[in-house]
Amino acid sequence: MKVSKPATLQSLFTLGKASLLATVLGFSFGAVAEPVEIKFSHVVAENTPKGQMALKFKELVESRLPGEYKVSVFPNSQLFGDNNELAALLLNDVQLVAPSLSKFERYTKKLQVFDLPFLFEDMDAVDRFQQSEAGQQLLNSMSRKGLVGLGYLHNGMKQFSANNALSLPGDAAGKKFRIMPSDVIAAQFEAVGAIPVKKPFSEVFTLLQTRAIDGQENTWSNIYSKKFYEVQTHITESNHGVLDYMLVTSETFWKSLPKDKREIIKQSMDEAVALGNKLALEKANEDRQLILDSKRVELVTLTPEQRQAWVNAMRPVWSQFEDKIGKDLIEAAESANKP
Repeated sequence: MKVSKPATLQSLFTLGKASLLATVLGFSFGAVAEPVEIKFSHVVAENTPKGQMALKFKELVESRLPGEYKVSVFPNSQLFGDNNELAALLLNDVQLVAPSLSKFERYTKKLQVFDLPFLFEDMDAVDRFQQSEAGQQLLNSMSRKGLVGLGYLHNGMKQFSANNALSLPGDAAGKKFRIMPSDVIAAQFEAVGAIPVKKPFSEVFTLLQTRAIDGQENTWSNIYSKKFYEVQTHITESNHGVLDYMLVTSETFWKSLPKDKREIIKQSMDEAVALGNKLALEKANEDRQLILDSKRVELVTLTPEQRQAWVNAMRPVWSQFEDKIGKDLIEAAESANKP
């Protein structure tokens, strides 16, 4: 009759083999878990306010939660372009993105308020509105779609660029302008007889270089960092709209974080955004001057009468989208022009 080993000895023998295997493979029982990776994807260069904000966020999170959380930043559409980064976020392929406010059109119509032409007089007005009760409520306007707004990041006021001087609305007639996927911005260009072409940000330089399009609208920092001024002959200093971003994550990821860790990550985000917004103002002035110093493009400065002609031509877009955005929200944004 064959006698089997006592259960206790057999268990010890099995455990011993497992321990040996773990040692060979470089593991040990009770090993510290790998840090949670937060992938932050964005579509602009690292030397832009958004790029610097992302790097500051990484620095703060990793210094405050060492070994627990790791932030991987992917600039310049390395992971996803601006047409699919929100879908990637909802699939948890990334955990943080910062699209321009225009990109949220399919998730809420309320954020279209930021695309209305000549609504805000300057960035101070934009900031006052975003920090107001109405502006803060917009951060939660997409919760039913699974998106959580964490804050607003400035880039700056938008300027027109083209291969001809845009002094009056009629100068844009028949010209093709690249736009973000926004019905409001499309209507803005259609109001002056131009042809809006929805294309990803990453393709703009090539489209301009090959003359597939005639112009575009953007901030000074984007025009400089992406070298759009090298493939355009004129920039009109119109300050006709705002190009800002919303920092968003998915509700699923955000709720998966322990409350204490979530608070630290949110605090780090707030501090990084504050830095980004400070840099945005500085870079707008610096990059504007660098573009002018290059002598590669001619600056068109609008007279008060010329500017008013643009306002008159584009102002009807407000009423065109009033029902979708909400009259009260438009009025709240307009009232932010008064300090």
